[in-house]
Amino acid sequence: MKAVTEAALFEAFGGLRGMVETVLPGLLFVTIFTVNKDLHASAIAALAVSLLLVVVRLIRRDTVKHAFSGVFGVAFGVVFAMMTGDAKDFYLPGMIYTLGLAVAYIVTTLAGVPLIGLILGPIFKENLSWRTRNPGRKKAYAKASWAWGLILLAKCAILFPLYWWADTTQLGWVLIALKIPPFLLAVYLTWVFLAKAPPPIDVFAEMEAEERAEKERAAAVAATAGDGSGPRHRR
Repeated sequence: MKAVTEAALFEAFGGLRGMVETVLPGLLFVTIFTVNKDLHASAIAALAVSLLLVVVRLIRRDTVKHAFSGVFGVAFGVVFAMMTGDAKDFYLPGMIYTLGLAVAYIVTTLAGVPLIGLILGPIFKENLSWRTRNPGRKKAYAKASWAWGLILLAKCAILFPLYWWADTTQLGWVLIALKIPPFLLAVYLTWVFLAKAPPPIDVFAEMEAEERAEKERAAAVAATAGDGSGPRHRR
């Protein structure tokens, strides 16, 4: 079960490659801006590498959801920074997204539908069966969602004050430093909670089994009718 959980988390969050695609555009932006203070060159470079990552995935016929999310995030940052003329605003859309995601994890958990369960349920082929049929698993998803929410809130508590008080390069390097460690901590805690939880209920397997049983029943009825053992009408 631990291996299955690890594989599902790897698929959901993109693994090592997904982390690289998340970090690289921002790293390139802050590196170029640190060297020459050129907002346009930094923004264009970050957007170009994001698009390149998508192209590479398309060529390799890999899933592009993580790369596309990176492109949209960088594009919003570029547009925002260009509109305000402040390079620091390149980071603001991503920070707002992180805050919104933290709130979403907490609110959905309080509502009894933890977000991490909605994300991982289809990957484990259990969909929403954990809500009513697997209370132990629902509890694990709630713990994991609390972990994600609180970790992201702690990250925001560091970044938003820096947005107001620090300069662009300081904010950028701190943000890069906080990209991977909080993410890995949240993924690890999710793995710990789910590895100890009851196994998922494979609702797809259940539906397939039900379809097979229905076909067998239909075949049995047809066979019975065909051999003449069914009811006969009197003349």
